[in-house]
This record gives sequence, C-alpha cells and structure tokens, in this order.
Amino acid sequence: MEEHKPLAAMVVVQCIYAAMALWAKALFSGGMSPMVFVVYRQAIATVVLVPIAILANRKKLKEMVCIGTTGFALVFVASLVGATTNQYLYYTGLHLGSSSMATAMTNLIPAITFVMATSVGLESVEMRKPRSLAKIFGTAVCVGGAMVMAFYKGPKLLHNSLGAGGLYDVLLHSSAGRNWVIGALLLVGSSSCWSVWLILQVPICKSYVDPLTLSAWMCFLSTGQSALLTSFAVPDLDDWKIHSLFELMGCIFAGVFGSGVTFYLQSWCITVRGPLYSAMFNPLCTVITTVLATLILHEQPHAGRCVLLGAIAVVAGLYIVLWGKAGDSKSQRVPADTVDLEKTLARSESQLDAASTITEPLLADGNLTEK
Repeated sequence: MEEHKPLAAMVVVQCIYAAMALWAKALFSGGMSPMVFVVYRQAIATVVLVPIAILANRKKLKEMVCIGTTGFALVFVASLVGATTNQYLYYTGLHLGSSSMATAMTNLIPAITFVMATSVGLESVEMRKPRSLAKIFGTAVCVGGAMVMAFYKGPKLLHNSLGAGGLYDVLLHSSAGRNWVIGALLLVGSSSCWSVWLILQVPICKSYVDPLTLSAWMCFLSTGQSALLTSFAVPDLDDWKIHSLFELMGCIFAGVFGSGVTFYLQSWCITVRGPLYSAMFNPLCTVITTVLATLILHEQPHAGRCVLLGAIAVVAGLYIVLWGKAGDSKSQRVPADTVDLEKTLARSESQLDAASTITEPLLADGNLTEK
C-alpha cells in the first residue's frame, strides 16, 4: 500500500490541475475577467501560505522577513515574471482558446527551459552523446507540435461540418480562428515566462533556499503586482465583483488547492520518487481535461490529422526530452552551475502553479534530497 502512495498523489495533483483549468474556463465563459481572477487567486494563496510559512519557520522569522535588497529585487522580478505575467498569459490564453489546449501547451515548458538553460550555460549538451541529441530532437518535436496546434484547427470531432471551408479551417480566416491563434501564442508565452522564472531560481535559491517561505513571498508580491496592473486594465469596479458562489469557490479552490495542496503533494512525491517520476504524469492532466471539458463544458474537440499529430508530438517530445535528461545523473562531468540549477529546480517544484507540473523535473536531479 505504501508504494502506491506516490502514484495516488500524482494522480490527485493532475486531477486538481485539470479541475482548475475547467473551473477557470467556466468562470471566464460566465463573464469573469481573467486578470481579476489572477488577483483573487494570488491573494487567497497568500492568505493560505503565509501563516503556514510562519508556523514552519517560527524559530527563524528574522531570516524569513529580512532577505536583503538584492534578494528582494530577485524575488520581485521572479514574482513579476513567473507569477503575475505568467498567469495573466495563461488564463487569457485559456479564455481565448480551450482548457485542453492550455493544459497541452504546458508540456512545452521542459523544452523551452532546456533551450534557455543551454543558451546561458546552465545546461550541458554534448553532441556525441545520444541522450543530448534526444534532448535537442525532443525539443524540436515539442515546439513543432505546439505550432501545429496553434495555427491549424481541424473540423469539430463530434459535429463535423463538411461544408465549404468546414473540413480544414485555417485559423486566420475568422475572428474565432484569430482568437484561437492568439490564445495559443499567449500560452506559449506563459510557458516561456515560467521557464525564465526557473532560470531566476538559481541566484535566488543560492541564498534563500526555503521553498515554502519563497512561495509565500512570491504569492504576496504577485498579489500586489497583479492588483496594481489589473486596477489600470480593469478600472470598472463592477468587473471586480464576485457575483455567485460558483465564482467564489473557484477562486478559493485555485488558491488553496492550486498553491497549497499541490505544493505539498508534489514536493513529497519528488522527495520519495524523484522529479522525473513527477514529470511523467503531466500529460495525464491533458487527457483528463480534454475528456471532462467535452462532457461538462461541452467544448468540441477538433479532429484532423494535423491537430492530432500536433498533440501527440508535444507529449512525445516531452518524453524524449525527459529520457535524454534521465541519463544526466549518470554523467561524471557536470558543470557546477548545471548542478546548482538542477538542485534548485528540484526544490522549487510546484512553488507557483501555472498549470504546469513538469517544469522543474527537466533540469532536476533524479536523486533529490529534501532540505
């Protein structure tokens, strides 16, 4: 029974992320602003995480509060990029596109992180090694699949129309098609922001390594940042009002479960089984979301060989990259900065939800030990 607990934990985590995507899509379809939703979500996450962080670190409150000017600046920028901007792009993209596409696009994060980390010298690539070539090939497959999903939309799977232009709807020809493209590009931008956030964790966690306290700080700063930006973008106070219990419960669910429960479950699972184990479950969220979105939200999945191949390519590219990364722990010569990044990203797993659960595992060491 004990050996099945990590499996159960990861299934629960993916179900929570799927529920968040579906709930958020329903809220936005009902008229709630994605930007206002981000403010409430981050505020509730702050209310949940700050007391927990204080209780967990009550013997070192001074170190928890006094992080220094440099530390505060790094955390502020990381919050702006990885929490505020990331979630703005993600939820706006989800609103313009679909919940299934949003969860599928999160599979891009390991590939984007790999490219960014390699470009700044934090990830090693040896062209003569098969696993290094696998990471490069997997990244190309992942990005290619995402672009196919973004710029091509086949006929609706359940209500196929074979009229003029019905079989192959090239997205730029209609307002709905343009919204789909914009949504997809915003989701790619969200994944890129999350990858930048991961890179920023290296200098932050070298001097400020407690993930729980760091999460509380980032949620707190993101609440202020998002509230300030949203006040200019959405000045009408009526748009800030929560009009139903459904909207209120959606915000609470996102804050409590999205930033609280998933944080502890994934942190525990990574400690027990390693980050690659956690990463392998991410496509499950896409499957759950697609099925439930069809049944509950009546979203119409789109068929067509290109769309299906694009979705398969994103998931296949993810596993190819993870396979390539799995061999890094066996390498004897690993740059010091790469080791720092791997350990940092493993510790930072799930600190901030962007509906993404496979970000840190790409660059994480399989032999993670919790500090």
